Amino acid sequence: MNPMEISITCLWALTAAGLAWYCAEIGSQVTYVTLADGRRQLRVLPLLFRLLLPLTPNITPLFRKPMFQTFLPRIRARLISAGFEGLLTAEDFLAMRVLLPLLLGPFWVIITSGMISLRPDSFLGQIAWLVYLIGPLWLFMQPVFWLQRVLTTRHRAIQRSLPFVLDLLTLSVEAGMDFMSALQRHIERGTVDELGEELIRVVREIQLGKTRRIALRDMSVRVNLQDLRSVVNALVQADELGVSIGSILRIQADQIRLRRFSRAEKLAHEAPVKMLGPLLLFIFPSVFMILLGPVLARLLQQGL
Repeated sequence: MNPMEISITCLWALTAAGLAWYCAEIGSQVTYVTLADGRRQLRVLPLLFRLLLPLTPNITPLFRKPMFQTFLPRIRARLISAGFEGLLTAEDFLAMRVLLPLLLGPFWVIITSGMISLRPDSFLGQIAWLVYLIGPLWLFMQPVFWLQRVLTTRHRAIQRSLPFVLDLLTLSVEAGMDFMSALQRHIERGTVDELGEELIRVVREIQLGKTRRIALRDMSVRVNLQDLRSVVNALVQADELGVSIGSILRIQADQIRLRRFSRAEKLAHEAPVKMLGPLLLFIFPSVFMILLGPVLARLLQQGL
């Protein structure tokens, strides 16, 4: 090897080592969000997002133009509902959708073109343009899939913990405590889960001067979950009409459990239909090969 080739090899080695160090450094970092009472709660961003997040300021000014103002509020609301407020902005989210296919798409094209060049007359070679588009398109949609997944996970966690929290508040209210004291006692002694984070923010906003109705309604809008919205509406109506909050909390807890049982029954009824596809594609052929495999092998041996 001549000195030029040695220099180029060393530069590539240094580049690879630098990229590996950067990925290891970013991967070891822990991301948090700050709750309303000052505590920090862990939030896990995908590694690709953390690697590309320092590059987003180069693109985010583009998404502050008026033509994008119709999309930003909806994305911002979904990020807040997913619990990433203060950690990932709507502009950063849109920038991720641009950076992922722009920076990683060429690697997909290089890899697939190398595979297609081995057998250009194959079926993949005939639809090469479609194969080239699949990778960048999937990278472009990956942030949307991730946001929908974390939002669904957070909503399910709130749905699971909501009846239990309502039961605790009901017992406290019926024991003689007022609603705010019961809520304050719960967030001080309970675990900080997804619903606990929202209740901490409600209590903090009330302490800073918001009325209880507005704080509860802001929580229902922020979370955007039907079960929580129905509870908040019932509490607001009880506050306006002077109805006992303890009975309202008990009724709402029972209704949420009934809706949860209904969803479970619906999923149980849908399970046989969803299992039909894997049953036909994998289980029946496997059973067929296990039962008739030795017979077919013996027939082939006799034929040979």
